Amino acid sequence: MSNLSRLNQYRIMWLIVFFDLPTETKKDRREAGLFRKRLIKDGFNMFQFSIYARHCASRENAFVHTKRVKSFLPPKGEVGILQITDKQFGMMELFRSTKEASKPQVSQQLELF
Repeated sequence: MSNLSRLNQYRIMWLIVFFDLPTETKKDRREAGLFRKRLIKDGFNMFQFSIYARHCASRENAFVHTKRVKSFLPPKGEVGILQITDKQFGMMELFRSTKEASKPQVSQQLELF
């Protein structure tokens, strides 16, 4: 596979995890915090408070990380996992109040062979 096809905006994926977890009890808060820490350990960055995003080099890589997130789902609450292409992610429009905001800084993902 050539370098050009590997870096295609339709092949590179973004994995987005969004969640609504209960925080009424101390145990609930601990579970929610542990879930966030595990997302960060797996390479996700906070996009908004309950939305985390991760760059994946391919659909196969996104599948691996989706499977990993499923392995540490919290016992309560709701979690959604969305895969989109790099092209779709790049077309996102962000706003703060009524002014268009700059895109968030996303860490570069290095691919090692």
